[in-house]
Amino acid sequence: MPILDRVELAPADPILGLTEAFKADDRTNKVNLGVGVYLGEDGKLPLMDAVRIAEERLAGQARPHGYLGIDGLPSYNQATRALVFGAESEAVASGRITTVQTLGGTGALKVAADFLRTIDADAKVLISSPSWENHRALFTRAGFTVEEYRYYAPEARGIDFDGMLEDLEAAAAGTIVVLHACCHNPTGYDLAPEQWDQVIRTISERGLVALVDMAYQGFGFGIEEDGAVIGKFVDAGLEFFVTTSFSKSFSLYGERIGALHVVSPDADTARKVLSQVKICIRTNYSNPATQGAALVDIILGDAELRANWEAELGGMRERIKSLRSRLVQGLQEHGVDDMGFIREQLGMFSYSGLTKDQMVALRNEHAVYGTDKGRMCVAALNSNNVDHVARAIAAVR
Repeated sequence: MPILDRVELAPADPILGLTEAFKADDRTNKVNLGVGVYLGEDGKLPLMDAVRIAEERLAGQARPHGYLGIDGLPSYNQATRALVFGAESEAVASGRITTVQTLGGTGALKVAADFLRTIDADAKVLISSPSWENHRALFTRAGFTVEEYRYYAPEARGIDFDGMLEDLEAAAAGTIVVLHACCHNPTGYDLAPEQWDQVIRTISERGLVALVDMAYQGFGFGIEEDGAVIGKFVDAGLEFFVTTSFSKSFSLYGERIGALHVVSPDADTARKVLSQVKICIRTNYSNPATQGAALVDIILGDAELRANWEAELGGMRERIKSLRSRLVQGLQEHGVDDMGFIREQLGMFSYSGLTKDQMVALRNEHAVYGTDKGRMCVAALNSNNVDHVARAIAAVR
């Protein structure tokens, strides 16, 4: 039998498949709230001013396009490590953090999963219920058994914190726990600082392995505020992993720019970790691309550009919060009075509470695209489509 005759048709990606269906829709009032992309008031992907200036500087240098090292651009790694942990962090100064440039946040998770698999192939992975769809897929494809810890309480429109703690306390030592640093995807509900303290205490006492995924730093309350949980893990003296993405915060989606950070007990262990992580990268994609790392490096290394970037990011953050309020107001105007919780959620997404049938009706009857589980990207709303979306939701309720 020819080998390709054995290939079966795989189901469409639950998020990217929506985009394909959206593109094929010829209705002029269609709205794509499925994919996690921030769009401006004109409905287009913005080019941040800081990025534009950095690109102009790069273009003027006219450099040859050589390979980067396996672990990426050194100055980028240094700059992103300082951004995530703080330039004055003891963990940074002591050299016990391994940082590698990756192909976006997804690439960081993939490298982390492959590396963790070499350490303990029998470990179990726990992800939040619900979580970003790709969390389960990435760790399952890496060979792990993936289960869930309780997180979202639909009836309460909030976090089932008692259930979360109970599930973590019941986990076996060595279990890998995937946590969302801020702007939880898909729910938009984040742990409070005192809740993080309890989670970190439980992880320490139970001997669990924390992997903190931070794809939306700056979209909740600010760069420092959203990254505060990382400092809590460092202060607790834990070994842990951090995956970061700059797709959203720099609007560099197509550049696939992210990083993996591994916090070790000492610099010697960090060197050993780097040697093994580099093997995972080398046997996967060999080494990362230059452009995205160079842009981020220029911006973070220039005080004026960095201030410009943080101001632009702050504007995006506040606009999303305004869009949440406008959507809630529109829903109320169309007779829906019980979805005010959308205003309280954080980040780019809203877990709307709509059922699969209602989400399908939104797509089929109103050309409004969101995931079957009710997740909608608020960052894709604007003054031209928010009333249409509100009216459509009211119609399917």
